[in-house]
Amino acid sequence: MTTYKIPVIPGDGIGPEVIAEGKKAIDAAGEVYGYDVEWLELPLGADHYLKTGETVSEDTLKELGRHRAFFLGALGDERKVKTGILEKGVLLRLRFHFDQYINLRPVKLMEGVETPIKNKTAKDIDFFVVRENTEDFYAGIGGRCTKGLTSQHLKLLREAYSVKFDLDVLTDSDEIGYQIGVISKEGTRRIMDYSFKLAQQRNKHLSSVDKANVMTDIYGLWRETFQEVGRNYPDVRTDFNFVDAVTMWFVKNPEFFDVIVAPNMFGDIITDLGAMIQGGLGLAPGGNVNPEGTSMFEPMGGSAPKYKGLDKVNPIATIWAGALMMDHLGEKEAAKGILSAIEANLREGRVRTYDLGGSSRTSDVGSDVARIIKMQGRN
Repeated sequence: MTTYKIPVIPGDGIGPEVIAEGKKAIDAAGEVYGYDVEWLELPLGADHYLKTGETVSEDTLKELGRHRAFFLGALGDERKVKTGILEKGVLLRLRFHFDQYINLRPVKLMEGVETPIKNKTAKDIDFFVVRENTEDFYAGIGGRCTKGLTSQHLKLLREAYSVKFDLDVLTDSDEIGYQIGVISKEGTRRIMDYSFKLAQQRNKHLSSVDKANVMTDIYGLWRETFQEVGRNYPDVRTDFNFVDAVTMWFVKNPEFFDVIVAPNMFGDIITDLGAMIQGGLGLAPGGNVNPEGTSMFEPMGGSAPKYKGLDKVNPIATIWAGALMMDHLGEKEAAKGILSAIEANLREGRVRTYDLGGSSRTSDVGSDVARIIKMQGRN
């Protein structure tokens, strides 16, 4: 029997509660599909920061780096730690440190779940968004300048390349803020290659998102690279979409999409819309993936500290993220089994949390999914 050692970061707020249900489903699948998991809990989050003064230590990074994947609940509690400290100090640092250049988001409406889009059903909403996760305007290069002349020295270091900006900024404004977006040929090529391969595994249709009609330099490079990589995949149908148009088509004709590839900032925006059309953040999983390194899997919702300890929130997104993680680790049948159990739970509609119109507890939903996994495994 294969044994996986998987670090888990329960985090803040409702993080530990939903992570417990994700682990429950993964362990149940292990009984059915013949693997075992040793969970290694790491205490990152608001309480850890207040206790130690550190966001994430080098020792923790080394420990995480020994494994192919780890599981994250949620981070952040604005009542204890100022907003942004943990998001930048932990989440972004983990993504950049492990070069998790793929943010993978399935957008799939399950039977038994309502979408706010009139007359759309589960057969209409089933696609993936692949968001580039380490470049663009989220690369962290920017600054503020006050009236007069200011010199700024900015740099971006990545495994594949480095960029330095030496800027002399002269302004008569009281203050300006600026952010520099960076897209590299190397970074864009690899996200395109991943997206084309994913499209080949599905319905052979890949849609690219940008705003090349306005930001011609940065997203012009994005488009050119998309076309260049696309020549290696002649069987995949492609199209270009401006980000504002994509938000319209998500609502009007979601059935058009199969796989979507987007730059970092636009991908962040459209995946929140994707979460809503699939039924809400409680049903939205995600993966931060490095195919050759260490990847992180998490629900897309926040830590919701006001619900901490109430056993109330929906754990489906976390359980689904666990399925993505097991698929990444090579347990394809287990991943399908977990997803099938989620679908059965939602279709039956007997055990569901308040956000889906039910009154069940977080732990009830996790137990029901685990029950279905074992039941389906016996059949």
